Amino acid sequence: MPVLKRMAPVAASLAIIFAVTVGLFYIRDTNGGAQHLIFFYLLPTAFVAMIYGSVLAMFCAIVATLLATFFLYPPIYSFYVSDAREVGELILFAGMGLIGAKCVAELRRPSEKVAEPDRLL
Repeated sequence: MPVLKRMAPVAASLAIIFAVTVGLFYIRDTNGGAQHLIFFYLLPTAFVAMIYGSVLAMFCAIVATLLATFFLYPPIYSFYVSDAREVGELILFAGMGLIGAKCVAELRRPSEKVAEPDRLL
């Protein structure tokens, strides 16, 4: 049972990323190849960082990058990206996703009390 308890956040986070992927794939398909859809992954990644912490959010950012490469960039259903600008966009998103996950998780972390120096009276 403890393994299932530890895997629940991972499963929930991946479910969020997969749901966003399905939505973006549908948008891309109906709008004739909409551009820059990968940046819509930033919101769910930040959401995962707020709830579960930075490590899981960073994992989600990596998974989102791979899913976007496979489903959103031509050629579809391949990890090869034909346009160098789109490769740059993927790299930019991966960096923003990783940094954003860490920043959001740090903002959610409880603040530490600063020790006051001893006063000499």
